[in-house]
Amino acid sequence: MNIYFHYRWAEKLDQLTDTATKDPEGFLGHPVNAFKLMKRLNTEWGELESLVLKDMSDGFISNMTIQRQFFPNDEDQTGAAKALLRLQDTYNLDTDTLSRGNLPGVKHKSFLTAEDCFELGKIAYTEADYYHTELWMEQALKQLDEGEVSSADKVYILDYLSYAVYQQGDLGKAMMLTKRLLELDPEHQRANGNMKYFEYIMAKEKEANKSSTDAEDQTEKETEVKKKDYLPERRKYEMLCRGEGLKMTPRRQKRLFCRYYDGNRNPRYILGPVKQEDEWDKPRIVRFLDIISDEEIETVKELAKPRLRRATISNPITGALETAHYRISKSAWLSGYESPVVSRINTRIQDLTGLDVSTAEELQVANYGVGGQYEPHFDFGRKDEPDAFKELGTGNRIATWLFYMSDVSAGGATVFPEVGASVWPKKGTAVFWYNLFPSGEGDYSTRHAACPVLVGNKWVSNKWLHERGQEFRRPCTLSELE
Repeated sequence: MNIYFHYRWAEKLDQLTDTATKDPEGFLGHPVNAFKLMKRLNTEWGELESLVLKDMSDGFISNMTIQRQFFPNDEDQTGAAKALLRLQDTYNLDTDTLSRGNLPGVKHKSFLTAEDCFELGKIAYTEADYYHTELWMEQALKQLDEGEVSSADKVYILDYLSYAVYQQGDLGKAMMLTKRLLELDPEHQRANGNMKYFEYIMAKEKEANKSSTDAEDQTEKETEVKKKDYLPERRKYEMLCRGEGLKMTPRRQKRLFCRYYDGNRNPRYILGPVKQEDEWDKPRIVRFLDIISDEEIETVKELAKPRLRRATISNPITGALETAHYRISKSAWLSGYESPVVSRINTRIQDLTGLDVSTAEELQVANYGVGGQYEPHFDFGRKDEPDAFKELGTGNRIATWLFYMSDVSAGGATVFPEVGASVWPKKGTAVFWYNLFPSGEGDYSTRHAACPVLVGNKWVSNKWLHERGQEFRRPCTLSELE
């Protein structure tokens, strides 16, 4: 039976490999494919390895062990699962849609088995995320009830599900699920113990409900009104990622224009001006079209790929670089002296912004895979972060230039929650905005985020320009907010 199972597994793997190697970026651009690959090369490969190790030649075993070090580990598999859950929340996807792989712009459709759904639920459970545990255990149960043949066990699923539901306060549903579990396995020790405990809690709650007052109901109503009136940043951010909640009115829209721009009579662009269009008015965000060629993009990507590492953020207190859960991407830094292409790009930024790039940071190249994101943040250092860029000695980040080096099938917008703006990726374009007012004060309306990539692969590169060297290029004014 084991041999037959693994023969089928190998046959399925051959089919997937054939599809994936023809278009690796397109295949792994589907979040379900990305998660299943991690699971296959971590959990399932471990099971195959255990079978092979029982009876095989030393050379083959040695080769398997060597290859294993390059495969995903538990952390990678957990990361892929968390990415799926993040996408589910941000884009309001129900579990059935995600499980069936019905996502916009997919090239290689894939689906989650009941076992995959169970695995997602378990990972959420280990993170004490009972909300997602409930969603994915219910999906696993639903697929089994519909007749899917799977190694997933309903008893295990119901065990996790009933506890997750109880942790969220739905005692009635927890009891119903526990009863269903006991119908399948009447001797289940934990379920029998839980049932007695649930009945005891239910009896106590009935007594407590008798003494409840109308005052509590009134308080709940007032709280609900406050919740409706107040939209936290997280919700604004997620709405903008979905293309909802934009605050651009028709009247303001009329003040946005497109033009041919010569960089304020820059000699390089007088005869060949570039296309520029307004994306937003306050803060002013402009987009440059056809500003980086496909050949330049490929060169930058090839230079960056060998150096890509998990992206870091600057600790606001110590100034040290460290990874953070709210920034999920890989990045690399490229200097102008490494390649004439990078040098040419730097010169282009200087010509079109009118700012000195000699004090700017190196060109940062970032790749956001499935679920990759950077939650709301400021590019500039605030007053409570006096040491943010002290090591550089070039002052604060005065402006941001952001190249989009790929199209994204779904998701991946750059959003500004404070002002309700969304800027969507378009290959070959770049957006530019000032982080500081001419006075040097930070513009808090520039707080922005990179939305999770739902389907596809997002490549960007950015240049952070600093204050030093701009004294005569962008002189300060008498007002703090000008």
